Amino acid sequence: MLHHGFVANANANWVATGVVEALLADGRAVIAPDARGHGASEAPHQPERYGERRMAQDLAGLLDALGAGEIDLVGYSMGAIVALIYASGGARDGGQPHDAPGGARVRRLVIGGVGSGVIECGGVDRRAISNDAIVQALSVEDPGELADPGAAAFRRLADALGSDRRAMIAQARSVFRGEIALDRISAPTLLLAGDRDPLAVRPQALADAIPGATLRLLDGDHMQAVADPRFAQSIVEFLR
Repeated sequence: MLHHGFVANANANWVATGVVEALLADGRAVIAPDARGHGASEAPHQPERYGERRMAQDLAGLLDALGAGEIDLVGYSMGAIVALIYASGGARDGGQPHDAPGGARVRRLVIGGVGSGVIECGGVDRRAISNDAIVQALSVEDPGELADPGAAAFRRLADALGSDRRAMIAQARSVFRGEIALDRISAPTLLLAGDRDPLAVRPQALADAIPGATLRLLDGDHMQAVADPRFAQSIVEFLR
């Protein structure tokens, strides 16, 4: 099961990068849905219908509908937060995880494009590229006037993929901020991070917080790391 990142879709994150082809060549069945608001999925414009917690519930519902048993779960950026919430049994409120009890179903877990921000910010790191900057980048008519290069990159991606920008804004306003029960993850875990990714700084801190997790650094920033040939190769080898 592959869960893509913010603004992207299954095709951009997993097919174009060679991950699906590599997994199929390794004899695997692959499920790669478009998250709500992304790709071919429904795209409501109300912020209350978004957030990684809801997406983790979507993931649980999809697997139930498919009658899936044990799975290997891979998530990048926003999808990594979704995967962590699901694999840990949910977000912590009042000390107890809840919402997406999928931990027992996950055989192996791969997360990418995240780092210490999961612990220090409670989700995708928005210190280098703020949510406000992303909302502005997705709102303006002329992206040429954008001053924040990181936010401008998300706008270019949204335009290239024909994304529903109002849906993207709704997700940007609803990003998960809370404590994920990382210590409850029992699946062997691999963390992939670009060595110049401002949204995945200090990835070793995150790897250390997940029991038995290992870290592999790739070349590039947040959007370049998935094009490193070792991205798909590392996923296939770890899941094998």
